[in-house]
Amino acid sequence: MISIAVCDDEILVCDQIAKKIRTFLEERQIPCLIRQFNSGKELLETSEQFDIVFLDIIMEELDGMQTAELFRQKSFDGILIFLSSSGSYVFDAYEVEAFWYLVKPVSEEKMKNVLNRAVQKIRQVSKDFIIVTQQRQKKKLFLSDIYYFEIRGRMIYAHQSEEILEFYEQIGLLEQQLLGKGFFRCHKSYLVNLNYVKSYDRQEAVLDNGERIIIARRRYDAFCQKILDFLL
Repeated sequence: MISIAVCDDEILVCDQIAKKIRTFLEERQIPCLIRQFNSGKELLETSEQFDIVFLDIIMEELDGMQTAELFRQKSFDGILIFLSSSGSYVFDAYEVEAFWYLVKPVSEEKMKNVLNRAVQKIRQVSKDFIIVTQQRQKKKLFLSDIYYFEIRGRMIYAHQSEEILEFYEQIGLLEQQLLGKGFFRCHKSYLVNLNYVKSYDRQEAVLDNGERIIIARRRYDAFCQKILDFLL
């Protein structure tokens, strides 16, 4: 789950930018949580953690540069992308380690390009993987590529966007390897990647790729708590 903040004192512009971001990420089946803020003060007062912050520069009271500097002081080490109707602040952006500088109005093509680069950077930083044995060969399995693991006896099937990789493993050992990595065993036969859960009810979870995963009745409450902890 990629967490994103959009801060712009023009409410309509803020909403438009957020919609462009959401549309692009949904097209790529990348789960995201987007929060909108209409002043630097609002952004600084939140206790939420973000992977990416889109920040307007020309704002009343606290401008974007001041907000960025104070936000960095709060230990924000994520990706900072500036938005401005003027290109005159571009060199100042380096002072707060900006990732990119976008001039309004931002075209869809430019937004896609910058988001692509930002997502790639995030994934490079947090590329968790496990080592599995397949046909006597060791393979790296990157967890961000896995929608869910399916268990059939001693065979594990790792469902990815373009292929299903199978390997032998004890489910208990696999669960241990995945602790703290965003997976939950919602049924005796499934370990689901919470990053890709789009919606759920008492019977099943619907993933971003449209697949449906059964949630065992006795695991439902724990699943709800895990989802809540994961989002926060």
